[in-house]
Amino acid sequence: MRKLSIAALGVAASLALAGCAAGGDTGGGEAETGDIRVWLVGTDTPQAARDYLKETFEEENPGSTLTIEEQAWGGLVDLLTTNLSGSDSPDVVEVGNTQAAAFTSSGAFLDLTDDYEALGGDDLLPGFVEAGSYDGHFYAAPLYSGARLVFFKKDALAAAGLEVPTTLDEYISNAEALASANPGKSGLWWPGQDWYNALPYLWENGGDIATFEDGEWKAQFSSDGSIAGLEQVQQVMTNASLAPKDANETNPQVGFCEGTTLQLSAPSWVKWSILAPLDAEAPGCPDQEANLGVYALPGMDGGAAQVFAGGSNIAVSAKSAHPELAKKALAIILSDEFQTIYGENGLVPAKLSLADTLGTDEVAQAIAQAAGNARLTPASPKWADVEASGVLTDFFVQIAQGGDVKELAAGLDERINEILNG
Repeated sequence: MRKLSIAALGVAASLALAGCAAGGDTGGGEAETGDIRVWLVGTDTPQAARDYLKETFEEENPGSTLTIEEQAWGGLVDLLTTNLSGSDSPDVVEVGNTQAAAFTSSGAFLDLTDDYEALGGDDLLPGFVEAGSYDGHFYAAPLYSGARLVFFKKDALAAAGLEVPTTLDEYISNAEALASANPGKSGLWWPGQDWYNALPYLWENGGDIATFEDGEWKAQFSSDGSIAGLEQVQQVMTNASLAPKDANETNPQVGFCEGTTLQLSAPSWVKWSILAPLDAEAPGCPDQEANLGVYALPGMDGGAAQVFAGGSNIAVSAKSAHPELAKKALAIILSDEFQTIYGENGLVPAKLSLADTLGTDEVAQAIAQAAGNARLTPASPKWADVEASGVLTDFFVQIAQGGDVKELAAGLDERINEILNG
């Protein structure tokens, strides 16, 4: 995959989306109408943003409708692969930033290179622009981002005589100390399938996921640095966490609200899951706000650690029956008004200029610290296949269950190499 030249995208913007007449034109002088289906994944996009998208689109495009269909993250790659190639394809789709390359490289998304400037241009998050680009063309715009932060119970940390850690080693020892001082509770909640939280340990120890050398990908989980990080991961999973060894990272607010989780590392927007009203579909514990602390994961030598930059891209299906209307919906999604709703709900907006919408509280400050060192997974068109195969979740479940780190890492590298170079 060749890196996209962002400057090159600004050379031509033949479709100024924001200035298009509502509804477009079919060539016969009548506004095009159609029913647009937008796939959003999970519950991260707030209801206010969903309402704004639907109402604005239908107001600006009389006679057309927009329907939002929520999909689950589990099995998303297979679902998209099947539906984007069919005659009944959704029109606009969200995809995880680590999954985007699988679809940009296969022709599943509409080429948006000419629309780059109208959608935000150089104001768009550059790492996500790169994730949504392939072979010099722009296919999937940033939707939102969010670095992982550490949420903790202030009273538990104080009762154990601990302070907010400044290094990765202190972070690990704090988690163990909290678990030791509070039997039956997790000093750091870490379910076995959660591989995203393991990546900083690899990177901070000088390891990596995979590198591209001499024309092929080479997995790096068995490198010395990665092994050192994985041994720390196993240490925390064993000594500090009581989370199920085979569970995933969904709904981390449950244990925090119940009091069985004293710390958790999660995307920044989990704050709003923790503080969700008691009558919400997924209730939180808003009464715990005063006891909710947050900090950026510390690095090996201090400062913010290199963390995984979670988040999504958004694209128009190449099979959309109404591509011009779909692009109008995409323009609304990238608008300042829509993206501001993300920022006000703790998600990093797709535009650099809207960073201040995150506010100035301690969560916003921690996001700023973490985002500065955030990294992505390997930019391979086949990385989504690695995720979909389940080899990463299986590997970390085995790590959580006490398996031999070096032996398991060697096997994982072999399997990843087969997928990336197959």
